Amino acid sequence: MKYKTQKVAYAYFLAAMAVFAVQVLGGLWAGWIYVQPNFLSEIAPFNIVRMIHTNSLIIWLLLGFFGAAYFLIPEESEREIQSPLLAYIQLGILLLGTAGAVLTYAFDLFHGNWFLGMEGREFIEQPVWVKLGIVVASLIFLYNISVTVLKGRKTAITNVLLLGLWGLVLLFLFSFYNPSNLSLDKMFWWYIVHLWVEGTWELVMASILAFLLLKLTGVDREVIEKWLYVIVATALFSGILGTGHHYYWIGTPGYWQWVGSIFSALEVIPFFAMMSFSFVMVWKGKRDHPNKAALLWSLGAATVAFFGAGVWGFLHTLHGVNYYTHGTQITAAHGHLAFFGAYVSVNLAIITYAMPILRGRDPYNQVMNMVSFWLMTGGMTFMTFVLTFAGTIQTHMQRVLGEDFMVVAESLQLFYIMRWGSGLAVVIGAILFVYAQLVVHKEIISTDD
Repeated sequence: MKYKTQKVAYAYFLAAMAVFAVQVLGGLWAGWIYVQPNFLSEIAPFNIVRMIHTNSLIIWLLLGFFGAAYFLIPEESEREIQSPLLAYIQLGILLLGTAGAVLTYAFDLFHGNWFLGMEGREFIEQPVWVKLGIVVASLIFLYNISVTVLKGRKTAITNVLLLGLWGLVLLFLFSFYNPSNLSLDKMFWWYIVHLWVEGTWELVMASILAFLLLKLTGVDREVIEKWLYVIVATALFSGILGTGHHYYWIGTPGYWQWVGSIFSALEVIPFFAMMSFSFVMVWKGKRDHPNKAALLWSLGAATVAFFGAGVWGFLHTLHGVNYYTHGTQITAAHGHLAFFGAYVSVNLAIITYAMPILRGRDPYNQVMNMVSFWLMTGGMTFMTFVLTFAGTIQTHMQRVLGEDFMVVAESLQLFYIMRWGSGLAVVIGAILFVYAQLVVHKEIISTDD
């Protein structure tokens, strides 16, 4: 470890892995409810379980992004983090807010209270007091990393990372705007949800991936930076107006069907560029880095992101197709593979790379780590195919033939059982990953990366 304040990232990665465990277990629980709809329904109905699953996903990915920033910015800027104390305070605020939101939602506390109660808006259900805490934590984070970068060396990686993180935080401010008109609400709601995952998060992913490939392959920085700027340009060009594919059926003007279709079709380009970039850098690489597991996760992230976010996103993004498939299991297939490839895998890649350095020892348990990669990736891939077939049948029966929703749901039981089995593989892989990161086999003196 070159800089002492990089140790801050260790706490963030531990918190991220803990919430990651909650997320995958919540997903397994939610998947079983599709098989047995009344499973523990009196203790936790489906809406509670789903909320825990989706919100813990967002939280742990953000914790991973923050940890990645605190790890890589000192190395890129060639100086210590401005204030490690503020970084730990930020983490405390985020974890307190997460616990508060889950307890408030799970037990329906302060129902109807505009400040203390849940808002009920998907992904941004948090009470106002939690949202304010998130803003405070975000401002602490932006101050910490921005001052560190401004006082140190500026690189393409830190520039893109800062652009993505500033955009991520600023877009969250739309969560405070809750208009009474549902169409208007959804229009601004997508400013957060879409422009996060198909805009600012792509910049964060690209910068983390560039840092990893720089360290793992030994390719010249100038080559990596050129690729990075191309990826960023295509991501922003396609992603911003690509928001239109969410505006097809919410009461917005008809021209959004054309704008959304055209620019959404272009969103496959940055993910193809990221995949090509990763493999070209490894091909050009001169370094035989000992951390093979980190390289596997890096290449896996770029590849699965291309198929999940790019190919599966394109499958149902044109408005003529989306008219029938919107809100079916095809959407779930795309969402699961896209999130896993683009953001879960890149977080697990930076954790795999950073943890041995932060703990001052050789990369260990690499075989177990790689087994976890194939279990999670294989499970998620199988889940995607299962949900795609289920969604195709659902679309035909429900949207074309007009069958009743519950009749269709009962017809898909076999697919839901297979989906749960693939989810079990993902959970086992996640457990192996956490074990591989935390169990010490060999301590070393050298801290070189």
